[in-house]
Amino acid sequence: MSQTGISNRPKVIVTRKLPDDVETRMAELFNVTLNLKDEPFTKEEMVAAVKIADVLVPTVTDTLDADVLAEAGEQLKLIANFGAGVDHIDLKTAREKNITVTNTPGVLTEDTADLAMALLLSVPRRIFEGEKILRGGEWTGWTPTFLMGHRIQGKRLGIVGMGRIGQSIARRAKAFNISVHYHNRSRLPAKVEAELEATYWDDLDQMLSRMDFVSINCPLTAETHHLLNRDRLKKMQPHAIIINTARGEIIDEEALADLIEVGRLAGAGLDVFEEEPTINPKLLELDNVVLLPHMGSATIEARKAMGEKVLINIRAYTDGHRPPDRVLPL
Repeated sequence: MSQTGISNRPKVIVTRKLPDDVETRMAELFNVTLNLKDEPFTKEEMVAAVKIADVLVPTVTDTLDADVLAEAGEQLKLIANFGAGVDHIDLKTAREKNITVTNTPGVLTEDTADLAMALLLSVPRRIFEGEKILRGGEWTGWTPTFLMGHRIQGKRLGIVGMGRIGQSIARRAKAFNISVHYHNRSRLPAKVEAELEATYWDDLDQMLSRMDFVSINCPLTAETHHLLNRDRLKKMQPHAIIINTARGEIIDEEALADLIEVGRLAGAGLDVFEEEPTINPKLLELDNVVLLPHMGSATIEARKAMGEKVLINIRAYTDGHRPPDRVLPL
């Protein structure tokens, strides 16, 4: 790690390598410790960081559970998360220790929605299979029945979680003449439903059983862990395809692999996994599953914008103002 800055500025510890522009600005504003090696902190390193930092800037790769946060020094007053999801942070313990938590919502919406649509196109059109055959030198030329997939026009898409990203996916799906359906904790206003031409389902099981595609876009919470368990996955039609760009733990990954393997589901496009960076070996063997390395927000524009939000949240807090993206306290 490399430390820069002036000692009378707030001590900020960043757990992973961020875009150069963001790190340079942090060095100008704060007494910052950067992770130049870009290796995830061990639990011991994370405990050491929370003991001395005024502000911690973690990412989704970090586990800030009750045990870690219990070791936080009284000077740690802000966790400025680099990312929208905060399921890796024990918010209950943070609240008990009077630590403010912020995130970076909004700026990764369009990029994640783009990737979800890329997966939705890739699986039914068997793009991964075609690319694999071509690179393997197995292609012998065009034939009328080679690698026949399915068109997506006119199909039904069920979106689980209709927040910013879910709605952005719905707009893209509408442009492809896909019928949009959704399940959410609360129903969208009638005006938004009309704009998206979206059908609301209060009963998730009923929706799943009728969809051609299902896109997972809800946050990971205690309630959504394995929301799509084996029983729910079995309710889906055999030709259905699942897209997940949210969190791997929302789907029972073992059950998903089993059902795809035996033809009870047609395939999946996954950008997130239960045990990242470890991938279920069953999934690796399935040609009708497209796997990506958690790259939903991996655009230069999104990552810089996320960094800018982190900077703004830290500046606002240290200047005595309410950070604009405060998750805790509510």
